[in-house]
Amino acid sequence: MNLSRTRSIATPAAPATWKDWLTLTKPEITFLVTISSLAGFVMASTGGVDGWTLFWAMIGIPLTSAGGCALNQVLEVELDARMKRTANRPLPSGRIDVSHATWFAVGLIAAGVGILCPLTNPLTGVMAAMTVALYIWVYTPLKRKSTWNTLVGTIPGALPILGGWTAASGDVGAGGWALFGVLLCWQMPHFFALAWMYRKDYGESPFLMLPSGDEQGTRTALQMIVFSVLMIVFSVLPVSLGLSGMAYLVGALLLGGWFMVHVGRFWLTRSVQHARAVLKGSVMYIPLLLMAIILDRLLFVI
Repeated sequence: MNLSRTRSIATPAAPATWKDWLTLTKPEITFLVTISSLAGFVMASTGGVDGWTLFWAMIGIPLTSAGGCALNQVLEVELDARMKRTANRPLPSGRIDVSHATWFAVGLIAAGVGILCPLTNPLTGVMAAMTVALYIWVYTPLKRKSTWNTLVGTIPGALPILGGWTAASGDVGAGGWALFGVLLCWQMPHFFALAWMYRKDYGESPFLMLPSGDEQGTRTALQMIVFSVLMIVFSVLPVSLGLSGMAYLVGALLLGGWFMVHVGRFWLTRSVQHARAVLKGSVMYIPLLLMAIILDRLLFVI
């Protein structure tokens, strides 16, 4: 690491604000983790939602996720400093000290797991801890070694929805694995769209993302299509398992078809504009799927 880069990280340009600490938790990712775990919890609550368990799950899972995201930024501070997209983050810009960020991250993870184990069930706490471990010690270093990192990274990315399921049910059932499959497949077009938008930035960094070496975007677009189709297949499995009804089925199919339109347009154009549309669509997909689950559950109860 060159001296100028070291100085930019070590010497804060301005005092940190609460927004900087919030940024350290990657609130967009933490929001999607929370929404997906809520979806898993509601889907698993076939006998009615346990409000008290849900309350603690919706505190513990986001806290653990936020801590993992913060620790990820601690480990990648030097690499983030090299990329235009991430150079102004709180750590590479020097607004937050790395040692303070480390304790902040560890504290969040400890608080999250400490809440989940006794107040939901130990399995959910273990699931949350496993998510952080895979994210930090498997996915993070793999980003610099292989383009397979995106696929491997979908595992910790999909575990929160399974954690929501286990928080409600106390075990891992077929429905939980079906939802895990939805989130695993969803992440591939989501991250490939992002990587395509910033492929120049990634190309100049040590991170190995698939768009690097795929100048025409053929492999990238093909994988986006394949995983989007698989996402739709997994999304309808809860109906065949007797966990959901027609309201959910219609919602899941409409959402899947809508998302496929965006992916198909990217396949045809390989443009940044349509990659951005895929990314925005993917961010909307999980909350909308949650709405379909809740609506179906309400109709089922009625």
